[in-house]
Amino acid sequence: VASGRIAFVLGLEGPAVSIDTACSSSLVSLNASHRAILHADCSLALVAGVNLMLAPTAAFAFAVARMTSPRGRCYTFDARADGYARAEACCSVALRPRDAGWHAFATVCGSRVRQDGRSASLTAPNGLSQRALIESVLSNAAITPGLVGCMEAHGTGTPLGDPIEVRSLTSALRQRHGEDTVTLNGTKANLGHSEPAAGTTGLIRLLLSFMRGTPSSNAQLRVMNHHVVSALHKEVLAIPTQIASLPAGTDVVGGVSSFGYSGTLAHVLLRHAVARSPGEVGQHRRYCFHRHRFPWTKAV
Repeated sequence: VASGRIAFVLGLEGPAVSIDTACSSSLVSLNASHRAILHADCSLALVAGVNLMLAPTAAFAFAVARMTSPRGRCYTFDARADGYARAEACCSVALRPRDAGWHAFATVCGSRVRQDGRSASLTAPNGLSQRALIESVLSNAAITPGLVGCMEAHGTGTPLGDPIEVRSLTSALRQRHGEDTVTLNGTKANLGHSEPAAGTTGLIRLLLSFMRGTPSSNAQLRVMNHHVVSALHKEVLAIPTQIASLPAGTDVVGGVSSFGYSGTLAHVLLRHAVARSPGEVGQHRRYCFHRHRFPWTKAV
């Protein structure tokens, strides 16, 4: 009844629903809220994702199932990937219709929810389903792959899941016709995996990238997982370890993926429209990488 109690405190009267699809819960909630806005079920939607670790039961079960990292880190895209580290989070975003008479910081271009279907096991990822999800969102948003500039991956830091996700993204975005590469980032390497709140965590990080004009670099990445390297099409995706800057006067389209271990997949595309002069219309996005040195506190 958590959503009902929040609606009671805030005096909200639209649809109030608690959604649990494991790790994709908050992005599935955003998809439902986006549809409620489009169908005029409400004029304002509040999407919240929360994960609190109040008892050791779940952590013990995930450890026994070998889902979590013995080192206590999410080594996203790294050769040391051995599971994920659990994290707490509480974050929310608000959605309004486009014609609500206020300036939107970012626009939801499209969102989709799909299911893995029959795969190797209940928790095993299905790359074909992930690819179909991305292609479905691009079609729903009427956006070509060449317009996408950055992606927030689900990227839990598992040796099986990360390469499958990279391969599915590469396949979905391959038809870019010579445009600049898409930067691929994973926030779980910074913050851990907040499970049902992971989708909104990645969404907020994408919004912060829009705000700063700099897609975030990937923490914990020292030696690339060779399975990720084999799945990575360098003309399509770039996994930065450096700071990338986006020049002013360009529209940025970015996506966020969130996959539940039950097989429920969700993805959302956002556009951050920047005011431009007529002469700047049609320019390509070009990321300028600046080399930085980050000394490690202990030897690898």
